[in-house]
Amino acid sequence: MNQVLATTELNTVFEECLILKQELIDGLCAKEKYINPKFFYDEVGSQLFEQIMQLPEYYPSRIEMSLLEKYKHEIAEVLGENIVLIEPGAGNCEKVQYILQTLKPKCYMPIDISADFLFDCARKLQNKYPFINIHAVADDMKAKVEIPSAFKNNEKIVFYPGSTIGNYNPNEALAFLKHVKDLVGKGGGLLVGVDLQKEKEVLDAAYNDKHGITALFNLNVLNHANKLLGSDIDIDLFEHVAFYNEEQCRIEMHLESKAEHKYNIDNVSQLCFSEFERIHTEYSYKYTIESFSELAEQAGLKLEKYWIDDDKLFSVQYYKVS
Repeated sequence: MNQVLATTELNTVFEECLILKQELIDGLCAKEKYINPKFFYDEVGSQLFEQIMQLPEYYPSRIEMSLLEKYKHEIAEVLGENIVLIEPGAGNCEKVQYILQTLKPKCYMPIDISADFLFDCARKLQNKYPFINIHAVADDMKAKVEIPSAFKNNEKIVFYPGSTIGNYNPNEALAFLKHVKDLVGKGGGLLVGVDLQKEKEVLDAAYNDKHGITALFNLNVLNHANKLLGSDIDIDLFEHVAFYNEEQCRIEMHLESKAEHKYNIDNVSQLCFSEFERIHTEYSYKYTIESFSELAEQAGLKLEKYWIDDDKLFSVQYYKVS
């Protein structure tokens, strides 16, 4: 059995906490307040998102997993053999398992900032797939990744499922795609999940489910912020707001203040909210096959093949460095 190789770029858990804490403070004290969507995923948030993925209104995860399962042999044929598969923001490494058995990469490199959780998932994967070298990297998904020396000459492919690319605005998405191109190099590629443009009613329902699970998920980001900051922001003074912005082709998620209120953070910063003021928590941009391929082309990536469901709600797309 291969041994799980673990690399961490962050020197200590303490340093990691300081970085995250400052990022939260910067966002909450900004003129237009925001919280990075990565803060959704504490233990409670991750459990709520698992529930969201089971909701009938929330189609992206369900359809993406069905596409990966249905076309896994075709995907393996297109991607080829002897590859290094790199997954930024791997989380629990769930979706990659739809293709790992068939793809059989020489090395799989999940990347995630939550070191302990990542290494635990990697150990479980190594037991399940002893024929694959698992090299887990605890770092930010935009980090420069050091490929293990034994696999430096193998073709490198980034796997980026979940329509996570939609959480970036187009300029940020372009920057990330350029990062991918630099990471995989000549001959490398990108397998990416991309949510597609569709009727406003379908999109609004997906982010405003009738059971209110998405609302709980959105509000829980304040619980996570309270734990990291040692603050006592009153979650009951906020409500979930999500809608499709047709002009920008994106879902917007916010937390809207119900009343004017104030908080102290670290006895240094005072956090003030006015009534109806919003904290932006997530964008989710929707693309057509053409609009996303045009964006990727600007980064030097050429569309090779894509897979799409019968209702044209979601796509899995494969790009090569051009």
